[in-house]
Formats: sequence, structure tokens, C-alpha cells
Amino acid sequence: MNPQDAWSAAFHQLEMQLDRASFDTWVRGATLLLYEDGVFVIGVRNAYARDMLQHRLYRNVRRVLSDVCGENVELRFEVNKTTTPAENVETDMPLFRLLAQQEMDSSNNGGRLHERVARPQQPDLPETELNPRYTFDRFVVGNENQMVYSAACAVADHPAAAYNPLFIYGGVGLGKTHVMQAIAHACKGRGLRVIYIPSEAFTNDLVNSIRQRTTAMFREKYRSADVLLVDDIQFISGKETTQEEFFHTFNALYTFNKQIILASDRPPRELETLEARLRSRFEGGLVIDILPPEFETRVAILKSWAEERNIKIVPDVLHMIADRVKTNIRELEGVFN
Repeated sequence: MNPQDAWSAAFHQLEMQLDRASFDTWVRGATLLLYEDGVFVIGVRNAYARDMLQHRLYRNVRRVLSDVCGENVELRFEVNKTTTPAENVETDMPLFRLLAQQEMDSSNNGGRLHERVARPQQPDLPETELNPRYTFDRFVVGNENQMVYSAACAVADHPAAAYNPLFIYGGVGLGKTHVMQAIAHACKGRGLRVIYIPSEAFTNDLVNSIRQRTTAMFREKYRSADVLLVDDIQFISGKETTQEEFFHTFNALYTFNKQIILASDRPPRELETLEARLRSRFEGGLVIDILPPEFETRVAILKSWAEERNIKIVPDVLHMIADRVKTNIRELEGVFN
């Protein structure tokens, strides 16, 4: 059996033996580049696939290929530089159905898809996406949110080392966004590539990439982050394509030890319309709730706002406000204003 036939046979066996997510994310699109001195050189689509195959799936692939050849073989993985990211749009999962339709449309309109795709620029996340007021220095810590604060600080100091993913849940107006953006500020200050985004913006970005035929660039953008923070993750429930794409993004980041932080109004187990495979992954790290502020914390928050604005308010007034607004920091700020 010649090397090309051997690799083709091994490729099809891997498709049957590996779970679909692993095969589609890491193996699909792999080709034999070279066979020399008993070594199979396999070309893959990007550095993520190369590293994953070399460090996590090497034994699986080598075993299958050796079985096909009838003897022990060696192999190494290299990025196939003859395949551009735009070409990967044709087969890269998980949007294969939509992209297959795009390819068909492109053929009908003259020219293959990758011949008509321009590589867009990938600007860094604009600073305006982060509220400059949402920092750890401005987060008032009380008994009810001490655990959330400690976990957030641990993640900001050592991304992916302690809690990955970090899943924060709680009612509206309790400070989830403040905590997430404080982590984002701290990580950006250390030179890490940080993406903070509401889940609705993630969905819109995905839809635009499908419409503009730049899904490869979409994946490159999110999977190259050192820290990914997604707010209001509950809103991807029921959105099949968004969930599938986020599943693969999550896997890619987690595999390469990148930090993932999520926020929701409910714990993962209560997101009933969310796919089970996502709920399972969300529960694989630290799931922690942020509780309504106690009276003393509410008074401390009001005092900090007054000091920032150089406003003198007698304690009785602060106590009266804190006593009447008990469950929502946004409402508390509205009354204070």
C-alpha cells in the first residue's frame, strides 16, 4: 500500500473512531504532505490543530496508521501553508451545512468561494467595550460577594490556573458585569489578548461572518484570545448554530489552557434549552452565585459613590436609601443619582 492510500484509509478509520467534535475540529481537512524515511508528514489547517494532534491525539493517529500499514510508523504534523483560512471555510465545522450552501451558491454565481473571499482586518477589541468604572478598585466587597471577588481576583492573577471556566450567575443588577469587566481590565493590563462580549454580540458577529463569508476569520478572532468573557450566556439557548459554534470555540480555548469566564442570570443546570454538552462544560469549572448586597454593603457602596463625586450626605440619608433599596445595585444607583 502506497503512503497516500495508507493515510486515506487511516483518515476514514479516525472518522469512525473519534467523536464527531474532535474529528471535525482537529482532523478534518488533514492531508498527507510528504512521506520520507518512514515518516508521514501530515498537513493540517492551522496551528491549533497541529498542536492538538501532536500533543493530545498523536498516539491515536499513530496507532491507526500503524495498523493500516502493518508496522509501526512515525508521523509529524505541520500547518499546510497551501491551504488559506478562506479555503477552510468550505469544510471547517461546525457551520458545515450553511457553508456548503454558500459554496453551492458561489459555484452557481461563478467562481469558488475561496476565490472571492477577502481577508478582513482583525482589530483589537475597542476600549469602549469596557467600562472604565468597572475595576476591582471600585468593587465594594461584602460578606455576600466575598467568594465571587476572591475567585475573580484569582482568575485575573492566574488565568486558566485556578478556575476554568469561571461561571458567575445571579439576578439583574448585582454586579456580574462589573466583576467580569474588572477581570478583563486586569488581564489587559498584563498584556493578554482579552475579548469581553455579550452573547448577543457573539451571535451577531457570527451571523455577519456567515453573510460576508468570513467564518474562518471569525473563528481565528475568538480562538486566539487568551481570555474570553461572555456576558449573558443564557441568551444563546435555543440558537442551534450559535451553540454549536460556541461549543467548538470553548473546546479550542480550553484545550490550549485559555481562560473562559461566563455570566448568566441562572446556573447552568437551569438553562434547560441549552445543549447538554455545553451545560456539562460550563459546570466543569467553578460555578458561583453573586447575591444581593446586605445592608452594610449597600451603605458602603453609597458612601463610595458620594466620595467619588465629592458629595457630603448625612449618614441617616444613606441608611434610609440602603434600607429601602435592598435587591438591585442599579436601582440603588438610580436612587442615589
